[in-house]
Amino acid sequence: SSGINAEWPLRPGALRYNFCLKDCPKICACGAMNSINHALICKTGGYVSMRHNWLRNCIGKIMETAKCKDIQLEPPLLPTNGYPLPPGTITGDQSRLDISARSVWNVLERAFFDVRVFHAPAPTNMNKPIQRMYLAHENEKKRSYNARVIQVEKGTFTPLVFSTTGGAGIEAQRLPVTSPTCSQH
Repeated sequence: SSGINAEWPLRPGALRYNFCLKDCPKICACGAMNSINHALICKTGGYVSMRHNWLRNCIGKIMETAKCKDIQLEPPLLPTNGYPLPPGTITGDQSRLDISARSVWNVLERAFFDVRVFHAPAPTNMNKPIQRMYLAHENEKKRSYNARVIQVEKGTFTPLVFSTTGGAGIEAQRLPVTSPTCSQH
């Protein structure tokens, strides 16, 4: 079968109910004991990247199904060439966002998206209410990319923030699963 169960060793049921990791090494690549919580936050073990890339690819396929135009995964951003941007903006010449597509929000307008999946029990999130977690991650992405996308790329930027338990931030909830703008053209 296709989908997350076939492609991703961290099965959704095991995550949700904190079962043991099946078919995964007992020791993480970083040397720590592997547990569900560890696998969800350790960038060395590979599951964080696998989870992110799987979600990015699924959103790209949804945009394709919705007939959005010019969908690109990890499109390179234009160089900023010293353009004055606010502090905190990512300005590197090799910078990329996760997805770009045309006709998502408006006809032929280029929209950029960056995916983040956070784990609420991670030490950086533990003492915040869940809605504040979503908002903090969305705002961090906006500080990093919004001005550059608007001023240099002449497009729109939307951070797509999700939690490991299946929730989505406000901006991600606004993304039309079958965009009327995409399917009209």
